[in-house]
Amino acid sequence: MIIVTGATGALNGATVDHLLKRVPPARIGVSVRNPDRAKHLADRGVRVRQGSYDDAAALRRSFAGAGQVLLVSSSDITADVVTQHRTAIDAAVAAGAQRILYTSTHGTGFGTPYPPLAIHAAAEQHLAASGVAWTALRNGFYGDLRQLLGPWQETGVIAKPADGPFSWVDRRDAAEAAAAILTSDSPFDGPVDLTLPSPVTLEDFASAASELTGREVRRMVVDDEEWVADEMANGVPEAAARFTLSMFQATRSGHFASSDPTLVRLLGRAPRSVADQLAGRG
Repeated sequence: MIIVTGATGALNGATVDHLLKRVPPARIGVSVRNPDRAKHLADRGVRVRQGSYDDAAALRRSFAGAGQVLLVSSSDITADVVTQHRTAIDAAVAAGAQRILYTSTHGTGFGTPYPPLAIHAAAEQHLAASGVAWTALRNGFYGDLRQLLGPWQETGVIAKPADGPFSWVDRRDAAEAAAAILTSDSPFDGPVDLTLPSPVTLEDFASAASELTGREVRRMVVDDEEWVADEMANGVPEAAARFTLSMFQATRSGHFASSDPTLVRLLGRAPRSVADQLAGRG
C-alpha cells in the first residue's frame, strides 16, 4: 500500500489524484490531520486515517500496512519542523514501510543562504540513517505567483530584489512526478532533482508576462534594504521580509542554477513553462 500524508493539501492532494489514475484505490491510503476533509477520497475507495506529525502513535496507526510512505514536508511555522519530520520518519520505519519518500527542495544542504534548505537537509540526513530505502523529491520552487512577482498585473512592473537563475515548477507537475516515482518499477534512491530543463529568472517572467498581456511588463531591481523597508511599510514583519530576501540572495549566488532532466523523463513531456503558469494553462 502507498500511504500519502498531507493529502488534503495542494501538492499531495494532486499526487493522490495522479495515483488514482495509476493504481486501484485499495492500494492507496492517506494520513491526514482531519479525516473529514478527506471524505472525497474515502468516497473513491482510498483508506483514510487520522495522523499528525505531532502524534507518533497516531502516525504509526495511519501508516500500518504501508509498503511506501510519502511524507510532505511540514509547513507549520509555529512548530519545531525538524522534530516533526523525524517523528514522521521514525513512525514510518516503526510501521514497517519498505521505502520512505519526502518532499524536499532543490538545492538542499547545510550552510546555505536560505534557511529552509537546512531543515530539508536534516530530514534527508535522518532518512539516510533510518535503515530504510528512501527518496528525497527535491522539487524546484512552486507556490503563489502573486507572492513571487508582486502586483505586476496592476503596476506593469516586477519590482523585487536582484535574483539569479532558479527553477519555478508547476505544482501539478511536481505531483505527477511524485506519482510516477511511487509507481515506478525501478526505484529512485536518495535525492532526486525535479527541476525545469533550464532555470529561469524574474526577467524571464517579465518577458513572458509582456507577451501574454501584449503590454510591456518591466523587471525592476530593488535594493535589498529598500525592499525590506517597503515590505515592512506594507505590514510585513521584518523577519518575514528578510526570510524572503534570503531566497533571492540564494538564487543570485547561483545556488539554484543547476538543472536536471529527470522531471522531463518522468512526465514524458516538457514541464509547464513560466509562460504556461502565468497564463494558467493546464
